[in-house]
Amino acid sequence: MQEFLYFCAVKHRIWFIGLICCALKIVAQESFNFQFSTFNLDEVVLDIYNAVTEIDAVDFEQLQTDLYALHANPIDLNHTNEEELEQLYFLSPRQIDDILLYADRHPFESLYELQLIPSLADYEIRDLLPFIQITNDQSPITNNNMKYAREVFAHAKHELVARVDARNIEDTLSTDPVFAQFRYRFDYQRRVTFGAQLRRPVGGMAQDLQYGAYLQLTDIAPHVHKIVGGNYQASFGQGLVLAPVFHSGKSMYVASAGMQQQGLRHYGGADGASMHGAGTTLRWEWGKSTRLDVSALYSMRRANDSTWQHTVGANLTLRHKRLEVQLTGIENIWSDSIRPYRNAKYNQHYFRGFHQAVLGASVRYNHGWFDVFGEVATSQNHQSETTNDKSQITNDKWGVGTLVGCRFYPADGVNLIALYRYYSPWFDNAWGYGFSETSRINDENGGYIGFDITRLKNWRFSGYGDVFYFSGYKYGLGDATKTIGYDAMLEAKYDRTRSEERLAISGRIRTRKKGSSTYSARFQFDWSKGPWSLRTTADGNYVSSYGISIAQDIAYDFTPYTVHRTPLSLRLRLQGFDAQNWSNRIYLYEHDVLYSFSIPATYGLGGRAYLCLKWQIINQLALYLRVSETVYSSKWASEHHRATTRTDVHLLLRASL
Repeated sequence: MQEFLYFCAVKHRIWFIGLICCALKIVAQESFNFQFSTFNLDEVVLDIYNAVTEIDAVDFEQLQTDLYALHANPIDLNHTNEEELEQLYFLSPRQIDDILLYADRHPFESLYELQLIPSLADYEIRDLLPFIQITNDQSPITNNNMKYAREVFAHAKHELVARVDARNIEDTLSTDPVFAQFRYRFDYQRRVTFGAQLRRPVGGMAQDLQYGAYLQLTDIAPHVHKIVGGNYQASFGQGLVLAPVFHSGKSMYVASAGMQQQGLRHYGGADGASMHGAGTTLRWEWGKSTRLDVSALYSMRRANDSTWQHTVGANLTLRHKRLEVQLTGIENIWSDSIRPYRNAKYNQHYFRGFHQAVLGASVRYNHGWFDVFGEVATSQNHQSETTNDKSQITNDKWGVGTLVGCRFYPADGVNLIALYRYYSPWFDNAWGYGFSETSRINDENGGYIGFDITRLKNWRFSGYGDVFYFSGYKYGLGDATKTIGYDAMLEAKYDRTRSEERLAISGRIRTRKKGSSTYSARFQFDWSKGPWSLRTTADGNYVSSYGISIAQDIAYDFTPYTVHRTPLSLRLRLQGFDAQNWSNRIYLYEHDVLYSFSIPATYGLGGRAYLCLKWQIINQLALYLRVSETVYSSKWASEHHRATTRTDVHLLLRASL
């Protein structure tokens, strides 16, 4: 510990401290007005990150892309539906239902009316405001009137982004440490959306270029609700058959546990798990209380270097008043037999074979003060193998997956949830992701309860407890079988906004046992007033050894607080950490260039700092720059055969019309 404190106090990199001092000098000498963005998107993304406990399950790139698109074309609260509001991941099903019910009974005339919805706390309304609007007119595109193509292009928004990253490590690298990306996006009021991207991964060659595109058309003809093509994602019910790429799993959004449905949607992220093909949803409505959706999809992608995976599927959704019933089915066909690595014990029940059928049925019933939901699914597991004489040996089995739960709302500002899931050892579906302790819904039995209390003004108390059981082997648990584990968390948060000043203080403790026991805690202090924002974050954990981290963030928003109105933005962070082993690593969300994020795993003995700038050159052109550096103690680096420094530079240019 003494070495850690000495390192943080003395072993600073001269050039980076100098850069920070120069930046602060600029702030002191000139009255710049910095607005990092025209709205508080960074804080919304940060709140979502802080709420999520399993960050590996979250696609933050797609999250930011979705939120930017919603800000550019806000949701009209008087002409919206649950499908649109589900894109705001911080809203619970109760809040979505309350917003829709209020708009149906009394159309919004002012955003101030959101305060009349008891389930929305003040800080939740603050996060909601950048993505919503209120109008009394219908959308320019209706089911009976599609504008001509030239009019669509005339009123659409175009965006072109070019990004280059460079990395310098004091080690010998066998690959080129340069990353490049180009992406284009066309958006007409979220009714006509097209995008394409090309990226060169670090160390990639010409043949390693990654590319993709997507197209989404919404409500372009009577009964044609949606058409998607290219890269897209599909999610229905509780996700046991089809689940989105973005899923939060366990989080401090306790009331959102088990919330999955988003239907067919385009996908603009980089995750290779998205579908590649086409899909459509047809919709019939009878009044405001009854709706029938019929969806069909096809996807083709590479399962590995030599095997193609073809997927066809369909979904039937019937919604009548408070009741919703869904039937979903898919068929997977591979060009070659799928054979997981046989020497690994944890995958003995994973699917093997050429084709697989997965079927599921889900239901949800909302009665105001309680919300019941669930899904039952079954997956075909051939376990086919090819013998030496090329004959097939098939052992047909069908696995079963079940997820049921209930949300209770005994009083305004009090949310309770209870959830049970069972995934048999033979249940295995690569496209599915239900509420689970692991990233694969297979061989798990568990119960989850949680609470979220916002009844007290400016205060929020939330927490959950989860107990789970694995009958067989699991990845990371070695030779252990019949494993019982638990996961529990408590958090208290005080969040107050007065005029231009915001004060937020939160504390969280978590204990978890899955093989070994883990204890962790986080304390965070946020203060902002006018152009200034300060954040202090302290993390600690114990897993047979300790890990600690202290980080200080400083942000200054130049525009529109000063008369010079220089379109420059600045964010700084200084962090010190002492995490003895990889099991003690600490994740901390970092600001980055547009449509990007950084959540490095810091461990060892050292410090980290970054500077993030945005320069709005003109209204249609912006330049983003991020420079970060990690410095390790020379003694620790020598003992662990690591470089003492690592430097990353991210540069992005954005042009929009």
